[in-house]
Amino acid sequence: MQKDIRLHGQLANGVEYFVLVAGSDAYQRYFFNIVQEADELRVFSPGNQFSIGSQGIQFEGNGGHFCEYMFGVEQPATDLTKPEIINRLVMNGACLEGGGALQFREQTDAQRSYTEVFLEGHAVCNYFFFVHSPQFPRKLAGQQQELVRLLGKPLKRTTAVGEERDDLLVDELYPLLQDSAAQLFLIKLVHAPHKAYRDLFKSLYFKSKKIPDDDFARLMQLAATHQIDRYQQERMRIDVMYRHPLNRQIVDEYRSILINCTVGGEISRLENARLNRLKALSVRNKIPGALFATLDDLLKKGHNLRVADEEADYIAQTRQILEGFFLQRQGIDSSLNRDDLLTLIKAKKWAMTARDHQFDQLMLDFSRDCDEKIRDGADPALLEGFSYIITYLDRLDSSLSLIGQLAFMENVRITEEMLRGLLEHRVAFENLQPGCFDELFVQELFENPYLGKFGRVKMQLLQEGLAAVQRGQQDVEELLARLLDVDREERMFLMVLELVRHRIRHFYSSYGTRAEQDALWREVLEELKARKKLEAELPEQLFKDTIAVIQKEAVYLQSLLPTIIAEKNVALREDFLQNAGLDRFYVEELEREYYEQHNLDPEEMYQIRQAG
Repeated sequence: MQKDIRLHGQLANGVEYFVLVAGSDAYQRYFFNIVQEADELRVFSPGNQFSIGSQGIQFEGNGGHFCEYMFGVEQPATDLTKPEIINRLVMNGACLEGGGALQFREQTDAQRSYTEVFLEGHAVCNYFFFVHSPQFPRKLAGQQQELVRLLGKPLKRTTAVGEERDDLLVDELYPLLQDSAAQLFLIKLVHAPHKAYRDLFKSLYFKSKKIPDDDFARLMQLAATHQIDRYQQERMRIDVMYRHPLNRQIVDEYRSILINCTVGGEISRLENARLNRLKALSVRNKIPGALFATLDDLLKKGHNLRVADEEADYIAQTRQILEGFFLQRQGIDSSLNRDDLLTLIKAKKWAMTARDHQFDQLMLDFSRDCDEKIRDGADPALLEGFSYIITYLDRLDSSLSLIGQLAFMENVRITEEMLRGLLEHRVAFENLQPGCFDELFVQELFENPYLGKFGRVKMQLLQEGLAAVQRGQQDVEELLARLLDVDREERMFLMVLELVRHRIRHFYSSYGTRAEQDALWREVLEELKARKKLEAELPEQLFKDTIAVIQKEAVYLQSLLPTIIAEKNVALREDFLQNAGLDRFYVEELEREYYEQHNLDPEEMYQIRQAG
């Protein structure tokens, strides 16, 4: 019968340890001692030892370290491309030979500081283990090979690690040793301050995917009190944001597509369209762009992935302009003018749309060439000209991000600082060419089918308002007030729409008559008053607008969508969506639910959307 013994303690630095020994005769063996003068706990078995000290750990013998992969950390390519692998496993004395084969050294002793443990592994929880078995080979290398064979695959896939289910881990692992006389030693190290920070951030973020200033101040105070490293804070925040169910669904799909592209060596047009759509959804769902940037860095590292095609014109133009910098050393006047800079800005924007990383690679290569040539005696002004380009490209990124939030994100917090930043960018771009700002950032938005009713109004106000502020005909505070008015109207519309949808779905089988709508309207008003959400009198027209939206959605789901699917009628879908004025993001969610309910292949819907 399997039995286990558990030890628990906490160090002065906030690190907690949990030691668990499992085996049929676990109660009959002496397996630990406390070295008082060294302030150290030693856990041991014949040939194995693990010491927990005040500053770090020491170990020797068989076994290794495992933890759940945090989102965005470096992973071996074999792990990264297999979604089922969720845990990191490092065996003592392991090394990779030239051909990539795993080898084990006889010398496995090592020591790690707690800083190293929680930086190289998981920021909150890390496991270490070793095994004593009379059936193991005498040499350590043989023992390690046997442990990898018996436990390696389950350890890298079990969810018990991330859930910190020590009991479940033992139940899963011990039977795999296939030796009733074996002893399994598990040592879990938990960084209590990191755990408190992670758990607080998770509780705040999971409420609404938005953390108010006062709550964020609590988070910062906690980090300051425990002196939590900024990098560790960022790791934990990104990991928590990824694990939000709504975020994870989109990010995992993005990763799945990128993995397929990596295997194939290129991004097809259809895959590129899907990636762009997921990016659009990420903005709408308030998913941080850092999650996608991290995946791009991990999965595209070492791969020259691009949309299958010859070199695009914008890449060729970029290469020509950058190479022109070096012609000045030969006495040729090829200094950067405004037209050249505008060409580079548009090239960067095209590259972002096409998900073509060649542009960024060209800029990186040019920066490296500049450094080398200046080191060899070239004029330092070469780098100054390049810095001027980078400044404008940063303005491009910032403007696209801010305007994208205003256009597509619901309930985004509009601030004076945001508007002043956009105004500064507008002035800079207008200095390049009058009308340049609207051309780069605004005009194409009005052609974007995903731009909703309120997003369109905000973009119209922003376009006209920034121009008026720059001309001195309006101040930023007035523009902010007008945008906040639209924002309040949008919040109320969405709240009423949600309430009406809920009541129709659960309480009303019919809502077409005037009497039924009046009753529904009264109930919605009472609900809003109960929630204390009514800051002013609510226009009845707003309620009528929500009813119209729901009726259009019902017509689409019940009458049009089955026909569109059966006939693959792209024109019918586009005609309805263009004239109905419905939120395309929500319509696509309805389509996804319809496909799931009817067990249809979602690939068909991808094809229909792409054809549109």
